Amino acid sequence: MTLAHPLVTEKAMVLLENTNQLSFIVEKEAGKASIKAAMEKNFGKKIVSINTMMTSKGNKKAVITFEEKNAAEEILSQLGIV
Repeated sequence: MTLAHPLVTEKAMVLLENTNQLSFIVEKEAGKASIKAAMEKNFGKKIVSINTMMTSKGNKKAVITFEEKNAAEEILSQLGIV
């Protein structure tokens, strides 16, 4: 499983509202191509870009930008978070 769970923090919610981006914790070995494939397969939304980084706790975080205007909000509502 490439995607572990969505990261729901105050900063992540600002990104969601302003720039249509979602933050996910992903496996350390996951590359951008595998993250993109997993997101498009699971949620069926087109992705513009993916930025990955390692957190200070040693987790890998992916910030995913979607093409559709409200795609990020729709995904979180599908997951039952928003």
